Amino acid sequence: METFFFAIVALVAIVSGMLVVKCRNPINSALSLIVTFFCLATFYVMLEAPFMAAIQVIVYAGAIMVLIVFVIMLLNLRTETGSRYTHAVTVGTIIGVLTLIEIVYFFSGGRSGLTGATGGLNTETIERVGHTELIGRSMFTDFLLPFEITSLLLLVAIVGAVVLAKKKI
Repeated sequence: METFFFAIVALVAIVSGMLVVKCRNPINSALSLIVTFFCLATFYVMLEAPFMAAIQVIVYAGAIMVLIVFVIMLLNLRTETGSRYTHAVTVGTIIGVLTLIEIVYFFSGGRSGLTGATGGLNTETIERVGHTELIGRSMFTDFLLPFEITSLLLLVAIVGAVVLAKKKI
């Protein structure tokens, strides 16, 4: 039953991810991205990581998507009425199909390196210490530099959106 539920959620995630790229209306694309984020939160719940699922819904499906929709409305993006076909669609489709074939190959047992990998944490440690403390400790010790770089990139993106939105500088 769990495998069937995973397959259904994975199918919804794949279809909504394709709709993010395929929709011509930016608002519809953003709504499809929200569905994809909820599917990712479902995967976190299936992996017994409820804190990560809650953060996925609150931060990404909530705050980040509000920011994206606000920027879309601020920039007043219009959809194109003409149907232009570019070579990028063909190239993207080929890359997507090759990536899917590679994923199926890796998970079907073509390479044994992806199965059975264990990390430094086990279920006993996670239950004793807790998800939140382990994530916080890891984020602010081992991954402090990438965390700070991400905050700077978000700041640059916000400044760029304001500059693009201004009519006259």
